[in-house]
Amino acid sequence: MVVVDQEKLAKMQQNVRIGGKGTARRKKKIIHKTAGTDDKKLQTTLKKLQCNNIPGIEEVNIIRDDSTVIHFTNPKVQATVGANTFAISGNAEHKSITDLFPGILNQLVGMSSSLPSKSKPVVDDDEVPALVEDFDEASKTEAV
Repeated sequence: MVVVDQEKLAKMQQNVRIGGKGTARRKKKIIHKTAGTDDKKLQTTLKKLQCNNIPGIEEVNIIRDDSTVIHFTNPKVQATVGANTFAISGNAEHKSITDLFPGILNQLVGMSSSLPSKSKPVVDDDEVPALVEDFDEASKTEAV
């Protein structure tokens, strides 16, 4: 008959290893993803959509419904006009619209002077000649 010391048995059960000496003691392996892999996947998808780079854009402001603005400074902008797809990448900041309003207002004032006027030309009904002949009758009398 084997006599087992209960204290030693309880101590041994607390320090149970799953494997031999030197094995990892974590139960879940954590995989660290870098942003570069996501960026590469995005770039390959944009190439499939035939997106082209648009140079010379200094800033992009996306105004949301809750009066906040997503502000990009010197973003990389790619577009496919046919698919109505635009991709904006870069460092984004969330700001209040009141912080950016003076700069946006200056840009809008500059644009309004360069836009053509939207007034419609005045057409006088007297300039349009009246219809004199019946074109259906003339097409019936022609030889086919």
